[in-house]
Amino acid sequence: MQTFIFGHRNPDTDSVCASIALSYLLNELGRNTVPKVLGHLNNESKFALQYFKVSEPDYLNDTKVRIKDIKYNKKAIAHEDDSIYDTFLHMQKEAITAVPLVDENRKLTGLVTLKEIAKFLISGNKEKVDTSYDNILRSVDGEEIVRVSEHIKGNAMVASFQSKTFHEEVTLSNQDILVVGDRYKILDYAIDSKVQLIVLTGNHMLPDKLLKRAIKNGVNIILSRLNSLEAVNKLILSNRIRSININSKPISIHNKDYRSDFISLANKEGHTNYPVVNNKNECLGLLKVTSVDHYNKQKVILVDHNSFAQSAIGIEEAEITEIIDHHNLGAIGTNTPINFRSMPVGCTCTIIYNLFVEKKVVIPKAIAGIMLSAILSDTLIFKSPTTTEEDVFAASKLAKLAHVNIDEYGYQMFKAASSIKGVSVSDLINQDFKTYNVGNNILGISQVMTMDFNDIEKNMDEYIAKLDELSKNFICCALFITDVYRNGSYVLYNTNADEIIKDAFDLKDVYEGVYIPDLVSRKKQMLPMLLEVLQKRV
Repeated sequence: MQTFIFGHRNPDTDSVCASIALSYLLNELGRNTVPKVLGHLNNESKFALQYFKVSEPDYLNDTKVRIKDIKYNKKAIAHEDDSIYDTFLHMQKEAITAVPLVDENRKLTGLVTLKEIAKFLISGNKEKVDTSYDNILRSVDGEEIVRVSEHIKGNAMVASFQSKTFHEEVTLSNQDILVVGDRYKILDYAIDSKVQLIVLTGNHMLPDKLLKRAIKNGVNIILSRLNSLEAVNKLILSNRIRSININSKPISIHNKDYRSDFISLANKEGHTNYPVVNNKNECLGLLKVTSVDHYNKQKVILVDHNSFAQSAIGIEEAEITEIIDHHNLGAIGTNTPINFRSMPVGCTCTIIYNLFVEKKVVIPKAIAGIMLSAILSDTLIFKSPTTTEEDVFAASKLAKLAHVNIDEYGYQMFKAASSIKGVSVSDLINQDFKTYNVGNNILGISQVMTMDFNDIEKNMDEYIAKLDELSKNFICCALFITDVYRNGSYVLYNTNADEIIKDAFDLKDVYEGVYIPDLVSRKKQMLPMLLEVLQKRV
């Protein structure tokens, strides 16, 4: 089973590049991992991947348990043309009380239950036979003697009278199927009458002269080791399973449906068995309600975050096997011990660089390039107070492997990332928006790296209106526009938060768009300062 590796929602460059780099490392060590992202990539991340010619990871919607993860019975399928007998034996073998029926293209055509089979045995028509030669052959445990027709249709009867009585009182035709033992006068009469099929019971072989006449007259013959009573009962069971009362429109479930949705459906409908289908309505098997707790969780590795609020939808239903992060500890818990690597460094990719060194795995140019991009992004080219010696050392080594100059490449990357042309107000605020609990309240902080504050200033009223809209669910909602080269941030906030911003950053004068020098780190500056003020208020 593949393990998914991903960072937080609203992925930044570290989140994206750490997922790719760690996946490469683990796969080199023999693991089976795939990098994923939980949202759209920002301009900076796209620039870094394109510059080093690395493919964007696929989008992961959620990690919730789906029907495909449940251990449903994939062998619980019968063809609609299978015999009642074969279908019943298959149900016994698979220990199921119902089975989906499919056509030659494996499309779902119905569902039959043991209850309906029992009804047929008690009150069904025991004379009509409409099935295949092969179905009869298997049902009566027979041997092919003469096969003229693949399809057998007629009225079943047993030669129970004396030969004279049978000849005088029973009129045979090609619409009849006769079950008979070594009663040669009756066999002679039946062959002359060109019946559809003769089932010879008791393993009594047909004399050569009768056999030749049977072939000439086009009479199908099967030799059965059963006695006549057993044979006629099994003959009825050779009918196609679709000939009895089946549910032609059963409630089915898609293999990508959520387990939680299926539980709700099952509680509402009250059925025991549900066919599983795919997009083409091809049947994949049968899910019993009693199997709903037997499932495989999606294995995941988290990078650049360790809290439920920032992780994938349904993360509580996944199996977290590892976490690699450089943030403060969040609220995620696991049922079993896991590998947890946390370091007080400026970037997750710094930790992953150390893992490459520890595992003695060579770092390719492209992987080195995107890891360098992540470090430069998170440390703001070493200007952020979160920067450590480990970040600078790792970046210098990675720059050599990537064949780039740190200052020149960093400027190109931030220039590409700073453009906000064509980005809506809502998208700009949400592209790196994080939430934090403060008692029973929530703090929202968005940070944008750009050198184009003038473009934001022109539409400041729209930004404030959007922050006011968001603040209905927050005690404070702030947008920090960070200019890396000026080494400071402009602040926009909801209209009721001016005193909070003023106290948090010790400002003499506060207004929308106020510039605060040396304020560049959300983790070490913006968040702690705001939390300190807000915790005194709640």
